[in-house]
Amino acid sequence: MVVALLALFQLSKYSLLTGNSAIETVIAVIAIIFFVIGVIINKRVLHKQKVLTQEIDHKKIQELGLSKREYEVLCQIAAGLSNKEIADKLFVSESTIKTHVSNLLVKLDAKRRTQAIQIAKELQIIVN
Repeated sequence: MVVALLALFQLSKYSLLTGNSAIETVIAVIAIIFFVIGVIINKRVLHKQKVLTQEIDHKKIQELGLSKREYEVLCQIAAGLSNKEIADKLFVSESTIKTHVSNLLVKLDAKRRTQAIQIAKELQIIVN
């Protein structure tokens, strides 16, 4: 690619010295082709959208015995919210959230919130 660009620069330099505009036209067409190829590569490679193929395992949620509210708290923890922020968002007290987090840690056999999130992702009960 770099060699091709250097060759194009040398051709343009030559065309300027000789006054031949036909070579400039060829260089312009080649430059446009490189531009289009660059745009296509950019769209295909760099801007691939992640397709979420992971399904939430609702049966596993039931097997673990997670209540609807505990699951909501788990999702909010995964979103990075603190107990206070979760309490405000779910319109409950912070102590209620602490209780739910405690129950989650026991049911997921985790020692910390981060470990609970990791376990939940492995069990496919929350989306990565």
